[in-house]
Amino acid sequence: MDITFSSRFKPLDKVLVYDVFNNGLNGWMEIMPNFCEAPDFGESPSIVIKSQWPPVMLSTATFRYPGSHGSLSGQYSLKVSTRPIANPYAAPPAAGSLGQAIKRLSFHHLKRKYLQFEMWFAYTAEQDKVDGSGPQPGLHESSIRSFGFGWDLQERGNRYFSGVRYLNSVDGRLQKKWQFIYPSSKDDKDWAFDTEGDWCIKGVDPFWCAKRYPDGRHDGYLDVPNGQQSLCYNETDCKLNWQYARLLIDTEKREYIEMQCQDKTFDLGRHPIYCTAPYERIDGLMNPLMWVETDTNRRVFLYVDSVVISQE
Repeated sequence: MDITFSSRFKPLDKVLVYDVFNNGLNGWMEIMPNFCEAPDFGESPSIVIKSQWPPVMLSTATFRYPGSHGSLSGQYSLKVSTRPIANPYAAPPAAGSLGQAIKRLSFHHLKRKYLQFEMWFAYTAEQDKVDGSGPQPGLHESSIRSFGFGWDLQERGNRYFSGVRYLNSVDGRLQKKWQFIYPSSKDDKDWAFDTEGDWCIKGVDPFWCAKRYPDGRHDGYLDVPNGQQSLCYNETDCKLNWQYARLLIDTEKREYIEMQCQDKTFDLGRHPIYCTAPYERIDGLMNPLMWVETDTNRRVFLYVDSVVISQE
């Protein structure tokens, strides 16, 4: 590992992933539908319309004013984007209003306890238009509803999602707070917006599923204690500021330990991680995830320069 790695990250003992996206996609890709229905490889029926989730790509972060922005570590970063469509916050998400990147891994150490996700990221709305007149610092900042990172895991007889999201805006009202994944829906039907028989069972795919409320609550997330944080978002949509984030969990006890963004560390109080019954054929699953959601009919972007996944 080079000096850049040691100065930008603080990994656990075993480094599993060190992805610098200036070197390529490194196996990260968009979430795809489950093409498994006969006779023509149709999608499994569900309220989640994954065919509209945009592709993940390498990007030089190009905008019409500065041209190519580049990344923290060279020319290219991983770009996770949305389509220019959104429903009100309290409604089920519009198809295409979310974008998600995934890397498909599996556990390979028998003795394991802690798992950590680190990344350098930036986020912005599309530089597509100017609204109104006069000085407008942070133009279109409120177009970004949320972004987050974490894992889809299955090991030792349990399937579980763990992660955090930054809730930035709710119907145009800035929130600027961190939340962690934990479902509070009554049952599978409640989790799937009162749909009977959907494959989205309680706890699975919290980015899309679970009811939302106009005040920013979400049945898939809980607020991080003292989780308010104003992140750096520059005066216009074409200016990127790279920032650091980290999440640490205990996979042995299935608990949240802490998260960090920039110079602020949040104690997650060893809150339990919600587990559900295991799925067939995916024992040992350890898929890291990143996602972004738009709050309005404008594309928004999450740029990720580099990622480190480690365990001990």
